[in-house]
Amino acid sequence: MHYRIGTRGSKLALVQSEYVKRRMEEAYPEDTFELVIIKTTGDKVTDKPLAAIGTKGLFVKEIEEALLSGSIDMAVHSMKDMPAECETGLTFAKAWKREDCRDVLILKTAGSFSELPSGAVIGTGSLRRACQLAMLRPDIRFTAIRGNVDTRINKLRDDSYGLDGIVLAAAGLNRLGRSSEITEYLDPEVVIPAPAQGVLAIEAAEVNTELLDKINALSDDNSDREAVAERTFLRLTGGGCHAPVGAHCVTKENGDLRMVVLFGNDDCSRILRIEVTGTDSEAVGHEAARMLGLE
Repeated sequence: MHYRIGTRGSKLALVQSEYVKRRMEEAYPEDTFELVIIKTTGDKVTDKPLAAIGTKGLFVKEIEEALLSGSIDMAVHSMKDMPAECETGLTFAKAWKREDCRDVLILKTAGSFSELPSGAVIGTGSLRRACQLAMLRPDIRFTAIRGNVDTRINKLRDDSYGLDGIVLAAAGLNRLGRSSEITEYLDPEVVIPAPAQGVLAIEAAEVNTELLDKINALSDDNSDREAVAERTFLRLTGGGCHAPVGAHCVTKENGDLRMVVLFGNDDCSRILRIEVTGTDSEAVGHEAARMLGLE
């Protein structure tokens, strides 16, 4: 069989999609795979913060349309960018091994977040990141910044932007081979990551069971259970780019799941954090939402 893999055209998206293509080729040498680059709304609108554009699924709509039309067979995304629910007729394969889920800082001159001077400016397009960091350092200012990894790092280096640091996902930098540029890793228990951050979302039509079986055979059980718990919580919050939502689930030695979550309002004036444990992924997500009064 020949399979077409849909992807955004950014450097990170292509690295991720090439990784999926390579693993599928190694596992299924009788099949062939090609990448199909698709431009999305999120790629076209780069001058506004995510919360201001006014739509969920900024980086996926056009790709999902291609899946539904049959012009591609599977798609690769960053799971943290995905809406809480799949488009009707589509589904996610089980998660493969998760990359580092942490957020990180790249600072211009300071050696750590705590060493930043009062009034320092941090660039991030994420309300979740800004809210949590502002709780730790209310004397620091935050400004919206968009663009791919290269663009954001270039803006930090360019004095005209007045940035002292930026916040990025460790997973993206690792995949791009740029982890040496990280100044500080943020503790995921303190700065809770986006739900399923570090997980690749591999999406296909529900009816394409043969392809889904092939993808699922390469999955990682712990990563999948953790992602399902975090994504269940995200779905129950109605979360997207307009409210700070975070979730960090880990598998304990005995196989139980432990998840810390964050939920707040759009101006960060009310931020709630709780911790839940359990054995069933979806039940853990539901319990977190119930404890926050969301269901």
